[in-house]
Amino acid sequence: MVAVLYAGLLGALTTRFVQTHAVYLHAFQMTGDKDLNTPEMFGFLRNQVTPFIIHSPDGIPLHSWHILPIGLHRKHMAGLTQQPTGLKTDVTTGLAFELLRNDPDAFLAIHFHGAGGNMGSGHRIPNYRALAAGDPDRMHVLTFDYRGFGKTPGVPTEQGLIQDAIAVVEWALNVANTPPSRILVFGQSLGTAVNMAVAESFASRDKPVIFAGHIMIAPFVDVPTLVTTYKIAGKIPILSPVAQYTRLFNLLSSQIRETWSTKTRIATYVRRSEAASHKYRIVLIHAEDDSSIPWHHTSTLFQNAASATGEEEIGSAEMNTWRSGSSQDIGAAGSVAHWRTEHGTISEYILKYGLHDVVMGAPIVSLAAMRIFDEDR
Repeated sequence: MVAVLYAGLLGALTTRFVQTHAVYLHAFQMTGDKDLNTPEMFGFLRNQVTPFIIHSPDGIPLHSWHILPIGLHRKHMAGLTQQPTGLKTDVTTGLAFELLRNDPDAFLAIHFHGAGGNMGSGHRIPNYRALAAGDPDRMHVLTFDYRGFGKTPGVPTEQGLIQDAIAVVEWALNVANTPPSRILVFGQSLGTAVNMAVAESFASRDKPVIFAGHIMIAPFVDVPTLVTTYKIAGKIPILSPVAQYTRLFNLLSSQIRETWSTKTRIATYVRRSEAASHKYRIVLIHAEDDSSIPWHHTSTLFQNAASATGEEEIGSAEMNTWRSGSSQDIGAAGSVAHWRTEHGTISEYILKYGLHDVVMGAPIVSLAAMRIFDEDR
């Protein structure tokens, strides 16, 4: 009976509808009766968060949050608490927006969340606080829900999510007037694939746009590779049971419609940045006890990115030799390695503990955010 059910699941996975729900899990909100237009329900101070709308090019209204750093909120608490709360129809008229746009020293972390839930779900709230802790007076956070997630209408697709993410970054650049040198792009899980798609898109323009840095937590190589290892809720495997049957596995893999090839995009981004002689930074973070996406995905991406800095591909043996001499063992905290060139730094943190989501609120995120803007901290 189990075999029959599993066979039915495999057949269903070849359909677009099931693939969409399996990859994005957007039908699961995971915020109970909390209202995303009342951020105070998630533990924020009054008007520390401004809910507002950013429009994607095809007209989809992207439900968004602008989160003020706690130190800045404290300094302007009197003015902020006097303003009305809730969804703001014109975000540019609010004090919070002015504090971002008019501060030439403000930093902005643009946040791309993972599959399932919405921008208020699970460990995402602690994640925003961990990012803002990178500079409690200057680190603003901009987060949003892709099409089909939370209060944002539509159906998620790879190109749709990339389009949404680019629209949010364009808002930061052109409406909030935040230069790329003061923008940190963050992604977790699915959000890491969105992160690198955005990085590749902006770096590939006639006049390349390179941001201060990119932080990626629990990334994956691409969807075909992911499905061989991914377990729903860390327990239910998708295609790993058939991976040993090469023909069947290849047939099923060929039916995957959206590949999210981060291994290709991270290499393109690095090559473009090196060719443009722009300073860039990539930080990859993964926990060994991540039961959803195995940590070796990060090691593969690190190798791909490092290879892209030169003219010759770095093989696994060569990379292992380099790691043995360059990777730093930090005991129970894990290990860290930095691949440096004249223009960029690619960092890899393999943590002993952190699971798939808990790590999002860990001090390593705050530390990474600090180092994006000031390597000497």
